[in-house]
Amino acid sequence: MKPNSGTLVINIMNGGKAEAYEGVYQCTARNERGAAISNNIVIRPSRSPLWTKEKLEPNHVREGDSLVLHCRPPVGLPPPIIFWMDNAFQRLPQSERVSQGLNGDLYFSNVQPEDTREDYICYARFNHTQTIQQKQPISVKVFSMDSLNDTIAANLSDTDIYGAKPVTERQPVLLTPTGSTSTKVELRGNVLLLECIAAGLPTPVIRWIKEGGELPANRTFFENFKKTLKIIDVSEADSGNYKCIARNTLGSVHHVISVTVKAAPYWITAPRNLVLSPGEDGTLICRANGNPKPSISWLANGVPIAIAPEDPSRKVDGDTIIFSHVQERSSAVYQCNASNEYGYLLANAFVNVLAEPPRILTPANKLYQVIADSPALLDCAYFGSPKPEIEWFKGVKGSILRGNEYVFHDNGTLEIPVAQKNSAGTYTCVARNELGKIQNEVQLEIKDPTMIIKQPEYKVIQRYGQVSFECIIKHDSTLLPTVTWLKDNDELPDDERFLVGKDNLTIMNVTDKDDGTYTCIVNTTLDSVSASAVLTVVAAPPTPAIIYARPNPPFDLELTGQLERSIDLSWIPGDENNSPITSFVIEYEDALHEPGVWHYQTEVPGTQTTVQLKLSPYVNYSFRVIAVNKIGRSQPSEPSEQYLTKSASPDENPANVQGIGSEPDNLVITWEPLKGFQSNGPGLQYKVSWRQKDVDDEWTSVIVANVSKYIVSGTPTFVPYEVKVQALNDLGYAPEPSEVIGHSGEDLPMVAPGNVQVHVINSTLAKVHWDPVPLKTVRGHLQGYKVYYWKVQSLSRRSRRHVEKKILTFRGNKTFGMLPGLEPYSSYKLNVRVVNGKGEGPASPDKAFKTPEGVPSSPSFLKITNPTLDSLTLEWGSPTHPNGVLTSYTLKFQPINNTHELGPLVEIRIPANESSLILKNLNYSTRYKFYFNAQTSVGSGSQITEEAVTIMDEGKISGILRPAVGAGKAMTSRQVDIATQGWFIGLMCAVALLILILLIVCFIRRNKGGKYPVKEKEDAHADPEIQPMKEDDGTFGEYSDAEDHKPLKKGSRTPSDRTVKKEDSDDSLVDYGEGVNGQFNEDGSFIGQYSGKKEKEPAEGNESSEAPSPVNAMNSFV
Repeated sequence: MKPNSGTLVINIMNGGKAEAYEGVYQCTARNERGAAISNNIVIRPSRSPLWTKEKLEPNHVREGDSLVLHCRPPVGLPPPIIFWMDNAFQRLPQSERVSQGLNGDLYFSNVQPEDTREDYICYARFNHTQTIQQKQPISVKVFSMDSLNDTIAANLSDTDIYGAKPVTERQPVLLTPTGSTSTKVELRGNVLLLECIAAGLPTPVIRWIKEGGELPANRTFFENFKKTLKIIDVSEADSGNYKCIARNTLGSVHHVISVTVKAAPYWITAPRNLVLSPGEDGTLICRANGNPKPSISWLANGVPIAIAPEDPSRKVDGDTIIFSHVQERSSAVYQCNASNEYGYLLANAFVNVLAEPPRILTPANKLYQVIADSPALLDCAYFGSPKPEIEWFKGVKGSILRGNEYVFHDNGTLEIPVAQKNSAGTYTCVARNELGKIQNEVQLEIKDPTMIIKQPEYKVIQRYGQVSFECIIKHDSTLLPTVTWLKDNDELPDDERFLVGKDNLTIMNVTDKDDGTYTCIVNTTLDSVSASAVLTVVAAPPTPAIIYARPNPPFDLELTGQLERSIDLSWIPGDENNSPITSFVIEYEDALHEPGVWHYQTEVPGTQTTVQLKLSPYVNYSFRVIAVNKIGRSQPSEPSEQYLTKSASPDENPANVQGIGSEPDNLVITWEPLKGFQSNGPGLQYKVSWRQKDVDDEWTSVIVANVSKYIVSGTPTFVPYEVKVQALNDLGYAPEPSEVIGHSGEDLPMVAPGNVQVHVINSTLAKVHWDPVPLKTVRGHLQGYKVYYWKVQSLSRRSRRHVEKKILTFRGNKTFGMLPGLEPYSSYKLNVRVVNGKGEGPASPDKAFKTPEGVPSSPSFLKITNPTLDSLTLEWGSPTHPNGVLTSYTLKFQPINNTHELGPLVEIRIPANESSLILKNLNYSTRYKFYFNAQTSVGSGSQITEEAVTIMDEGKISGILRPAVGAGKAMTSRQVDIATQGWFIGLMCAVALLILILLIVCFIRRNKGGKYPVKEKEDAHADPEIQPMKEDDGTFGEYSDAEDHKPLKKGSRTPSDRTVKKEDSDDSLVDYGEGVNGQFNEDGSFIGQYSGKKEKEPAEGNESSEAPSPVNAMNSFV
């Protein structure tokens, strides 16, 4: 094996035989945590045997007959590649008539005289041995009918009757496969190859079909002149009968191949690594499919689980292992084996029972900067077992963050969807589990957005002139902006005529190529804004008197070539005013239906002065023309003469036809009426037709005018109708309209949902289930279900209050829903109602449920009074929301010295029925910080903090309460002589002692003459590469679900680099450490370093591999 690796190297270059290593190999990696095993690896040596000696007779064949030249290559490993060549090593040409089969034989559908040759040679190439074996040449002699008749005539007398039959055409006959049917078995995922080669004259053409289905699109290919059908990546759906049909002008023949697709095992759910805490439950699931169905077997540390050491927390249930109340000794590596006759799957899964206190991986005091009104994401990457709970606080003394203005991701990230100026500050992330608690602070800064307060404006400049674009910006004072100018979304030309200033871009001596769009882009590290303007370059005037302006309007409009549906319009252009006319816009007025309203008709190039216009029937047309150049549009021309087109039946029917009932017994049919010019003639009406769908009824019709709605009365409640509306006028009907499906009116639902059940998830969340109502009783479009719920009373206060019902709507045909925002330790009731388009149905019977206790809110107040030399009196109020039965209060306090350093923390537990406490034996003239919270049986609530000072003497009171954010004022205490303080005297003594020690060390060094031992020099320059690893150097990676890692948006950064350095190992198995400190992947797989061990390459989250079928793995030696 290679050093520091599990790789096994077999080298036969220096002698030795490959056959000696033929066999099945398996690798096992083991340490004190367990053992993992690899798939079986089958090693077989390559073989390229010689062709057996055989005597080949020449092939004499008549022109037009079929012929098969057999190759029959020697059996090698792996099988050889077959091809036919001549003595000159040139490949023999192949066609629809002559082709090579899948078995290597050369097939002639019919032979021709040009097929005569003596060097038909079959070659077999063995790739692994890099050798080519050659079969003896095969001779083919083709006799034509003319030469055969000449030979017969030369050997017979004149009186004999002789003469061979001429070449005759023949119906197709299959050369391969034989018979009318055959079978083929292929494995799922492989390539299916089916072959049909036919003889006949003329040469038959092959066609493939699948009986009872279509050939799969995008996966079907035809090879070898359509004689081979190739389907890639086959699946069970490709099983069936495939028919090949060979046809020529005389007839056809077919063959049916029955294909069955089997499957080696493939994963449905592969077992995944599992990280559990002592006492937790978990499952390993191993589900695979195949054809035939694979069998599942389990191993523990490479040993069949039936004979593995017994673990009382483990229970095997088919394809699942169930763990209950695991202990640390339950850690092991489990293998799942799914096998059938075509192959097997093997997967390793590490069950790691771990107890670790929380760790926060995000760096402390990390700074996040975002632009105001944009999202902010604050990271709190964590790890621990059991999985820690994450809470966020703002400020040093802030309360826990809650509410809709925050989004709490499962990976610990806090998202502020819309960060405002007041969102800036310090945020604290707290991670806790039953083994401990840790916190980390990050900083958030909100920056003003960058804005362009004066944007570049559209400019028209004469050639050779000068133009300037302004771009004045406003930005946050702490951000450094960079301004970039682009022309037509590309860099500015490298030309000294372009001058970029602080707030502008100036172009000197403008030319035609400067025409285009100029963009000012402002970038900071956090945002980017841009603004654009167009520069139009026009010709320079020959004299200063030339003015560029919009063109004059066209004139002399003339109508010619009047037809029912078209007319020709011509005009004379007006003066273009030194800017060429680029286009003409034609507009029309319908004086019959919309007098005074002009509509766009069409637009033609500026070089065109005549256009043929399409017309609609029954419209009184007038036309006008507008000229357009680069400067702008001209005034409209004078209108042309009017032209009234003839009437006709309507060309189209009303749009947006709908059938919706407004009452339980009607159907309201509505449509969008045709516009005036769409009527095509006088007397516009509508034929409204309807009939009940899926009932053999005749159409009922009515003709209406000047309306866009018709009400059908007396209909059944909420049944489907077919509806259509057809336009007609005095000249006839429009084309037959399409039908739309509508429904008659809805009525209120008849029944209430049944079997309403409530599952309380936690103190603020419950899940409600119900059975759906029969659709027939809905009597309308099912909109969803509404859950009405209300608080009956609080279980802690037993006081009733005004009942405020809340409603949650669940769209669609759902049968469950979540009820958030419940109050802990309270009694609730709810009912469920079905909703359709008409309204709500009857309510289900009220269902009562109770929420469990939660943690209380912070005490309502904390006051510190009556300061003395050594005591303080504390008074408090009970929490506003106890959320359960209060069990006690916890008071923590610690002294604060003059440098604001905190002293030791003292904790006191107080009965729940107390509301005040006198603290005695305190230090005089000392400031104390107090932390106070309440507890229920669930846990501790939010804490409230205060500060106070004991007094110097009985005559002067100091130290009144100072709130956390500076509300209130503390009384000043009397100045103290520092020279009489005990701490000052002790400090001076320590300094004197330190100076004495330094003097002694210097004296000793001087006596040694400044010479140091070689050992000390070596120690001072020790190679850091060979320093021993400390026991506590191990670190832990993130522990969370893969989907929890949301992409970080602009303004936030990646929490950590979760990579492990790869050492000199190419081992492909999971490396399991030997210590208790290590790293874990997101799914808990063990990848870390241990004391005294180097890091290894991280293992994949799911250590499974699929073996190829039918042999799982094969390596070959040359």
